[in-house]
Amino acid sequence: MQAVLNFPDLSPELFSISLFGMELALRWYALAYIAGIIIAWRLAVLATRRATLWPANTPPMAPAQIEDLLTWIILGVILGGRLGFVLFYQPAYYLANPAEILMVWQGGMAFHGGLLGVVVAAWLYSLRHNIPKLSLADLITHTVPPGLLLGRLANFINAELWGRPSDLPWAVIFPGQAAQDCPGIVDLCARHPSQLYEAALEGLLLGVLLLWLVWRRGALKRPGLITGLFLAGYGLSRFVVEFFRQPDAQFVTPGNPLGLAWQLGDYGLTMGQLLSLPMIALGLWFAFRARAVPA
Repeated sequence: MQAVLNFPDLSPELFSISLFGMELALRWYALAYIAGIIIAWRLAVLATRRATLWPANTPPMAPAQIEDLLTWIILGVILGGRLGFVLFYQPAYYLANPAEILMVWQGGMAFHGGLLGVVVAAWLYSLRHNIPKLSLADLITHTVPPGLLLGRLANFINAELWGRPSDLPWAVIFPGQAAQDCPGIVDLCARHPSQLYEAALEGLLLGVLLLWLVWRRGALKRPGLITGLFLAGYGLSRFVVEFFRQPDAQFVTPGNPLGLAWQLGDYGLTMGQLLSLPMIALGLWFAFRARAVPA
């Protein structure tokens, strides 16, 4: 076997305590959610305090409204993310076991579903408070990448959502029987650290680009531009990483080892790629539409 990397000695739990016979733990994944929300909140507050960033030098909402908006966004993420996972990835299972739909502590969240949940929550909030919808969307989307970065790093620490088998020098030997179940490989199975690919593309690279455009290039003066670039940037990043990411187990069959959700002969697309294509198309439409509007 070629030189690869062993998975580092990382625990999914930051710490745990026993209290009244129960084991309570703070996990890195939960901490990533919390930190991502706090960072998004502070970035949104900073942007609304800088009037010169916005069209007619008028922010779409007051900084004091951000906390109220945040409550709506959190509900949208949780409800949309869970329902998205249920409908996009395991509808048959949850149709047979509807009581488990609400058991979010057992895992199972979909980014694309969470995105739709945020869209609905933001749309309802904008209607209720008479806030410009595109500027509100720009305010929200430019704050999302730091949370994506932290979430993907937490996925790596949890040794979950790993990639396809690989013999590249940076391939990682993830622990667990599932990660080591690689047909045709007798020795230890190394895989693409696809969580880190996603962290770099949709978190770090996209985040730096959007913040630079907001704070240095006046992108918020063109409503919809940042939203479009976020949608297209995330969709493209996810589409590319899907070539290296281990497919969802429910789509893998002996005749479909790549786990393609749509297949035509030897070619096809994974569910993640199918869900990303509308994001790319819609994002490009928003971006080109915004570019045509004078700043």
